[in-house]
Amino acid sequence: MTLKARLNLMMFLEYAVKGLWFPLASIFLTAPVATGGLGFNETQKGNIIAIPFAVGAILSPLVGQLCDRFFPAQRTLGVLLMVTGVLKIITAQQTSYLAWLILGTAFAILYVPTVSVTNSLAMSHLQHPKTEFPRVRVWGTIGWIAVAWVFPMLWLQHDLKFQLLPPFLKGPAHDDVTARMIDAVMVAGGLAIAYGLFSFLFLPHTPPVKKEGARLALLDAFGLFRKPSFAILMIVSLLIAMVHTIYFFQMGAFLVSAGLDKADVMPALSLGQISEIAVMASLGWFLRKMGFRWCMAFGAACFAIRYGIFAQTGLPVAVQVAAQALHGFCFACFFAAAFIYVDRIAPRELRHSAQTLYTLVMFGLGPILASWLNTSLAKQAETVDGKLTLAGYGTYWQIAAFVALGCSIGFAVFFRDETETEPSPQPGAH
Repeated sequence: MTLKARLNLMMFLEYAVKGLWFPLASIFLTAPVATGGLGFNETQKGNIIAIPFAVGAILSPLVGQLCDRFFPAQRTLGVLLMVTGVLKIITAQQTSYLAWLILGTAFAILYVPTVSVTNSLAMSHLQHPKTEFPRVRVWGTIGWIAVAWVFPMLWLQHDLKFQLLPPFLKGPAHDDVTARMIDAVMVAGGLAIAYGLFSFLFLPHTPPVKKEGARLALLDAFGLFRKPSFAILMIVSLLIAMVHTIYFFQMGAFLVSAGLDKADVMPALSLGQISEIAVMASLGWFLRKMGFRWCMAFGAACFAIRYGIFAQTGLPVAVQVAAQALHGFCFACFFAAAFIYVDRIAPRELRHSAQTLYTLVMFGLGPILASWLNTSLAKQAETVDGKLTLAGYGTYWQIAAFVALGCSIGFAVFFRDETETEPSPQPGAH
């Protein structure tokens, strides 16, 4: 297996593990026990989704420090994934809120650092990360789509029949479809264990980079805040991470409220990942033509456009599903471009920790504040028995759209690329 093939498979498995269960969580966590759900309330759902990943991201700098200074990245990755796999298998068998919160937090503490580890591991073995990394990272998106299509076909539906639209095979949902959704958590655990073994056996050796007489790598990484571009990127990324996270809080439930069948939620959301493949494959072109400044400002603007469409709750559910296609521009043009910029602006010996620091903002502080934002938006919107109505979702997404629009404008005004080889912007981009 070639080096590129191994890096591609690493990304495929990294995002397949999360893609198996995460899109369904907003449904089965709050679905009534009588229908096979866990029966948690909206606050508990928000805590289970936000708090574990926030805690994981806050503690992930410790893992980044280990990768920078002490242990090979591929071994760190293998250990983390095998343990998280066991935790997921145990979690799938629990029914109490406290068990899901504690086990979910333990999982996230170990899983969240793997995002920055895989990014830095891949880029350390690529000769031209700016153009090659998007083509490697796109395999993570392919992994997410693959499980979003295959799991419902094999486990949530029956009597499959061919159709012209993705995912091409579709059938009626099983009567116990909600209970079957929880099984995705156990399957994700088994996949994580297999991924961990793959990391040990097949990923390229990535030794730690030591710098004699240096302070802690993470402290050095915080020194990057002295660069204005890095500080602005972190501030805007925090706000975008908030509006990005609330998408996962509510999107599944929103589409069901709009009239989509539960068994169709995963394939519907995968349309966003399909568009992500095309945009990730073209990200190098976007960066060459637009530069980091305008590429990331455009990505933030796409969040505003997408949420603006969601806010029009009178639109047919097919239009709301089609709007998922904007996800590719949202994620690739902002977050993936940001990961590349962080890698470029950080010294070689700090790249693991710089990626970890960015992950802390994206998956740590972002989700914590997103939980607050979710509650605040819900208070401004129409609810019944503590749950958002379809009209309430209109208000919810409208406010989120304005936040994203402000981020796009602010980034375009204040950000300037400080790396030595800034991509040439288009005429009139200044």
